[in-house]
Parts: sequence; C-alpha cells; structure tokens
Amino acid sequence: MNRRTVFLDIDGALADNHLPAAHVDFHWIAPDVAEGLRALHQAGYGLVVATHQARIDQGWFSSEALTYTEIHLRLRLATVDVPLTGFYYCPHHTNKGQDAGVSCICRKPKPGLLMQAACELKLDLGSSWMIGDVLDDVEAGRWAGCKTLLLTTGKETEWKMTDMRWPDLIADNLVEAAHLIMASDRLLAGGLMHPAEFDDK
Repeated sequence: MNRRTVFLDIDGALADNHLPAAHVDFHWIAPDVAEGLRALHQAGYGLVVATHQARIDQGWFSSEALTYTEIHLRLRLATVDVPLTGFYYCPHHTNKGQDAGVSCICRKPKPGLLMQAACELKLDLGSSWMIGDVLDDVEAGRWAGCKTLLLTTGKETEWKMTDMRWPDLIADNLVEAAHLIMASDRLLAGGLMHPAEFDDK
C-alpha cells in the first residue's frame, strides 16, 4: 500500500473519553468529526486508529468487547463513505506488558502501535500524521517519524513539554485539523493553496 496515513486516537479525538465496555451507540465527540474524516479520506489519506484501552488490562472489559466498538466505528464510518484502514490498540495500564517481565512498546508515548501499523499495512510514516488530544499522542507520532497535530479539546492536563512533545500543528476540531493537514502537505509538495481556497474550508 505504502500510502500516507492519519493516525487517530479514539478517546477525545473521535469519541467521548472512556468508552463503555459494550459501546452500542458510538457518538462522535463533535458533529464535525465525520466531516473531517471524510475530507481526509477524499484527499487520499488512510485512516488508522491508534488508541489506549488500558481498562482491558485493569479487567473492566475484554479485548473481545473492544472488537464491538471497532465494528461499530467501521459501520458508522461506512455510513459517510469513509473506510477505516486499520484499528490498533494498547491494552496495558502501565508501561509493562501482560507478562510483567516484558516492557510494553505499544503504550503511547512509545511509537509501537504506529510502527506495527506501518509494518503490517506498508504505510509511509514520513508522509503520515498523528492526531490526538494529549501530548503523549504527539510524542508517539514524532518518535514514529510522523508529523503531528494536537486537538485543543482540553484533555491534556500535565503539559510536560520536551522537544519531542511539540506538535507541528494545533487545531480546535477535526475539520480544521483535516484542512490544516492538507494545506501543510500541499505546501511541502510545492502546490501552494490560494488564500481564498483555504478560507472556504
């Protein structure tokens, strides 16, 4: 495939934080989420979920229950003609895996989820983006070699800044995020966007 991709966290980016174990009715966090995802898909970006679901490790629900959330998300996206390229999650509550002697490499800010997706789906990480609402998402994206965008949804509370935790872009919602990403990539590719074209987005 070797395509550019947008990685997205679920909690706080696509849906309200703390999904229930059997998420029967998947609610977007804002009405414009579907619009933003559709814009990215139509521009040629693959969409891959990369999310923490530590409550599996804590015993609140099983990985099988999370599968229902994935299925429901894919069905909701299908209603707006947006396919999901991949769905990856870290079930761990700490930086240790289910085997206490094994260090978890998939819990953000580590880039394991993104690296796994890139390997399995043959993605171009250098041309891809990570969108999240906390700085751990940003750091994971940067370690993976992606560009990053932080959503200003108020979920970040610690603001522990390092060189690897500065996002490339900041947006208030997913529609704005989509068009900032597309504009940025067009500028890098040498295809300058007319100001009026950007204002209309």
